[in-house]
Amino acid sequence: MKLWKTILAATVLALAGSQAFAARTDLVIGIPLEPPHLDPTAGAAAAIDEVLYANVFEGLTRIGPNGEVLPDLAESWAISDDGKVYTFKLHTGVKFHDGSDFDAGDVKFSLDRARADNSVNAQKALFAAIDTAEVVDPTTVKVTLKNPQGSFLYNLGWGDAVIVAPESADTNKEKPIGTGPFKFQSWAKGSSITLVKSDTYWGAPVFLDKAEFRIVPDAAAAVPALLSGDIQAFPFFDPDSVAQVKDDPRFKVVIGSTEGETILAINNKKPPFDKLEVRQAIAFALDRKAIIDGASAGLGVPIGSHMSPASKAYVDLTGLYPHNVEKAKELLKQAGFENGIKATLKLPPPSYARLGGEIIASQLRDVGIDLEIIPVEWAQWLDQVFTKKDYDLTIVSHTEPNDIDIYSRKDYYFNYDNPAFDKIIAELNLTSDDAKRNTLLGEAQKILADDAVVGFLYELPKVGVWDAKLQGLWENAPIQANDLTKVKWAN
Repeated sequence: MKLWKTILAATVLALAGSQAFAARTDLVIGIPLEPPHLDPTAGAAAAIDEVLYANVFEGLTRIGPNGEVLPDLAESWAISDDGKVYTFKLHTGVKFHDGSDFDAGDVKFSLDRARADNSVNAQKALFAAIDTAEVVDPTTVKVTLKNPQGSFLYNLGWGDAVIVAPESADTNKEKPIGTGPFKFQSWAKGSSITLVKSDTYWGAPVFLDKAEFRIVPDAAAAVPALLSGDIQAFPFFDPDSVAQVKDDPRFKVVIGSTEGETILAINNKKPPFDKLEVRQAIAFALDRKAIIDGASAGLGVPIGSHMSPASKAYVDLTGLYPHNVEKAKELLKQAGFENGIKATLKLPPPSYARLGGEIIASQLRDVGIDLEIIPVEWAQWLDQVFTKKDYDLTIVSHTEPNDIDIYSRKDYYFNYDNPAFDKIIAELNLTSDDAKRNTLLGEAQKILADDAVVGFLYELPKVGVWDAKLQGLWENAPIQANDLTKVKWAN
């Protein structure tokens, strides 16, 4: 009897030990915004890519954690001497999550769909240089460009360029089907989106069996969720809450960089903001330091145009409009508004917008611009501001990478039109030499600053807080993503 009890006890201890040393395979991630839908090829909201990019959907190329271009569904490619023809060799044995095979036909379909006249792709301009996409054989695609484009491989790594199947493309908004290492399991609207490991994934297997993206719009709720262990990671954490967890050894706090140019967007064709002097007055009225201190806990990096300070092409133009209340008042007087201006400021849900909006409204009030603050939900912002251009001023962080070209788009919500700027962007699209591209990007930045197209505020910091035992989460955000392909729990 004693021997049996000894064997039983040893067995129990062995089982307990194996469980203690086995790494977890589930993860709950907190995200502040719920995606409007789940199709990266049909929406501008960053929250779509934050759940699906590299996890459920993949492209021919992908953007790595340091902003580098990496092979993805294309294992290799060759470029013609004139820079106009790209021949992609695709991985074999790739399947979509519904069991259908991936091949060159899916690539042609996706690229043709993205650039079609009726395309709803939010970044349709990424594909404008494509002349034809041809299926050479099931594992080879030839893409011919109208002209050389130095950023073409990078563009194919955006979430908007992921490959979808014709059989499921129309239903991806509610039931996304990709080729990635995770497949979609469920979406509890207003609560969470759950992904599970794909057993048929063609590439390196992931460590996690299940990942739940929990929607936490209230920044104040993030800290108790972390402390309780209910949520183990917030890749994009509220900067104002960092002080509550930074000294707790259970968590890792990482301050990284983003591609998020945070701006006070201005409707350039809506009076009185169609006058340069009014926009310049706004630029002089803005006290960036106070805005950064109040809206990003002092962690944002000031910008004077639409370029990340981490970019090699960045030009520091923050000194062009130093905070100067009297200069702002003088410019308003020159524009014929010595009696002031009344306008609206529509603010989407992120704390940088809501907190920053209060500070900016106060600063503009000091120079004679009285703003009515209108809080809007994200779906309302996309509809009213981004799509219908029904706004005066708004605050948003543009997290898409290297997207200075958006100011050349005639239907974009800034309503900005400058042929000199458009000419530079057109030349940039034809240039592959890095040094020449950086020169052109510098000229483009200067034009935007001179025109005071928007109020350039700061580069959004990426504040990540997660369980100290978690490994593999991105520290920086070269694109808007929560790539889980290398995330695992330490034993």
